[in-house]
Amino acid sequence: MHQHHRLHRSRLVRLLQQWTQVQAAPGRADRGDLAEQLSQWLSTVDAVKLGRWLHQLESADGFDGDAADPVPALDVPALQAGLDAARAELSALVVAPPTRARAPRERADHTPVPGPDPETEADFATHAARYLATQKQMELRLATLRGDMRQHLSGGPAALRRLAALDAAMEQMLAAREQKLWASLPGHLERRMAHRRTRYQQQLEAAGQDDDPQRWRVPGGWLHGFEQDLRALLQAELEVRLQPLEGLLEAARAAPGGNGPPAGAGNETATETVTDW
Repeated sequence: MHQHHRLHRSRLVRLLQQWTQVQAAPGRADRGDLAEQLSQWLSTVDAVKLGRWLHQLESADGFDGDAADPVPALDVPALQAGLDAARAELSALVVAPPTRARAPRERADHTPVPGPDPETEADFATHAARYLATQKQMELRLATLRGDMRQHLSGGPAALRRLAALDAAMEQMLAAREQKLWASLPGHLERRMAHRRTRYQQQLEAAGQDDDPQRWRVPGGWLHGFEQDLRALLQAELEVRLQPLEGLLEAARAAPGGNGPPAGAGNETATETVTDW
């Protein structure tokens, strides 16, 4: 049950469902095991490739080793430190205040504007560029770290060497599908922005109040709320992107020479995150 809950109720899924106010399809949480869910991500050609890779892993020399050989030591604390550093760095990036576009000296009607122009920030293009730039930094930072973790596991016991090879194969196979999913998120954000602005305007009309762009960014203003939405979506995406690395770390802890699973750790593997949303 815990595994299915993680696979179908990630923070990202819950957030998007909340925004769209669409209930999960009946029976969604019981759609089957991981293999069944992966079949919805992989084409027939992909499935054949995966089968070949698995066969190669089972039959390849250098994975079984000699049972009498000592188990290679794993520097699990170093892996943990690297993951913690990446998480902290990217989390700080998510919550960092945006760079405000400076307003022109005056509006078209020659009214002076003392600070950043909220009218400029009402254009979604500015926020889309920020979101895509943050996504790119997440991708580059975590892809490098994931490769480093696989390299570290490749020097460990046979089971971890197999896992590292499988993780590399799965990352390559699922890359196009994942990129398509990540690319869809700004669209959800744009619709959320339009919804907030429309609702804010309706509230003003119902109260008989005039709109004042200078109030958009104060608590209660629609741009202030949208900024919280943007950060929430980025944080939820980051959590999903981190899961393959967390899976590799958990496998390293559980392997001979590791320190055992951390308290409260689940039973997810490095590849299970592909169906998490």
